[in-house]
Amino acid sequence: MSIRRARCRAGNSSMAPWRRGWLEGGPSFPAAASANRLKMDSEAVEIDGSVMEGGGQILRVSAALSCITGSSIKITKIRAGRSTPGLRPQHLTGLQLVSDLCSGSLQGASIGSTDISLTPGKTRAGNYTADTQTAGSVCLLLQVALPCALYADAASQLCLKGGTNAEMAPQIDYTVKVFKPIVEKFGVHFDCDIRMRGFYPKGGGEVKATVNPIKELTPVTMTERGNITKIYGRAYVAGVLPFKLAKDMSAAAVRTIRKEIKELYINIQPQQEKEKACGNGNGIIIIAESSTGCIFAGSALGKKGVYADKVGIEAAEMLLKNIRHNGCVDEFLQDQLIIFMALAKGTSRIRTGAVTLHTQTAIHIAEQLTQAKFTITKCEDELSRNITYIIECQGSGAVNPNL
Repeated sequence: MSIRRARCRAGNSSMAPWRRGWLEGGPSFPAAASANRLKMDSEAVEIDGSVMEGGGQILRVSAALSCITGSSIKITKIRAGRSTPGLRPQHLTGLQLVSDLCSGSLQGASIGSTDISLTPGKTRAGNYTADTQTAGSVCLLLQVALPCALYADAASQLCLKGGTNAEMAPQIDYTVKVFKPIVEKFGVHFDCDIRMRGFYPKGGGEVKATVNPIKELTPVTMTERGNITKIYGRAYVAGVLPFKLAKDMSAAAVRTIRKEIKELYINIQPQQEKEKACGNGNGIIIIAESSTGCIFAGSALGKKGVYADKVGIEAAEMLLKNIRHNGCVDEFLQDQLIIFMALAKGTSRIRTGAVTLHTQTAIHIAEQLTQAKFTITKCEDELSRNITYIIECQGSGAVNPNL
């Protein structure tokens, strides 16, 4: 990966070298990430599971790319810096799902394991079920399985069970309303049916996804944000929690956004989840759309002892933060797009706010396991105080051998 600095007007400018290291003030990037890209051969590519973000994302990106490229991988020091190192139920379930999808051989995978290896075979369409048996996120299961299923020989059905609205993961509403329409720009097509919502600590949620295969992914350019044209969302309660919580979350969120954005109608619907919810839970997601088709979100989950107003304000402030920088994706979508940029045939360019550690980690793994090359350019807009970054990727052009 190379890092550049530029002054950007309307998304274009000449680029000058930038020698100040990895994203001023940000974490240090492994200096040899690009130089040490391992060639695909019969030996397993070794992945250090403790580098950078050091969490489950390394597992998800590595396993998916192993499945797609046919390269064996060995991941060591999995989640080494976490309070509970090694595989948790959600990670184990995701790895087993990928192994099933690609008729692979998965070794060393058990709860608490810090070293695993995956040798992929042929990716086959089918009906697959993955159950964390906890409140582990079904959205993270979809993150690892979706890219793999794209390279199967026919449509696949994924039945994913666990938490649909969980901490430290996208809410299912985000996956459907933000992630899905943007990855469709790459040529990805999948349907997502929320059968049951599941909350911490019981889980019990169920989502059925149907994924259609592609021959190859097309590159995407998203460099012009345009104007925010619509803000809407849902504030929900489930189980025995009173409906008033949903109304309070919605009202607090609207008040917060109104202080900064006065010209738009804000429609955040309070809702009571009845038949399609397992356990008790409450939360909110607020979505903003732009005139150029960009989508952003802010969300929050209720917790015991936390006032509903505070949950609504948290989600609203998150949304405002993600639309202030004038980029085209929010901080949560940023890293999820890296694998699609790496696999696409051609050059993708996406303007974003500060590049997150999750995104840096996804780029690091993608460059190890594919021939994709990423460049990050810092853009200083002379017309405003906004500093944005262009993430550019020369994709590897992965072709589905099964179609």
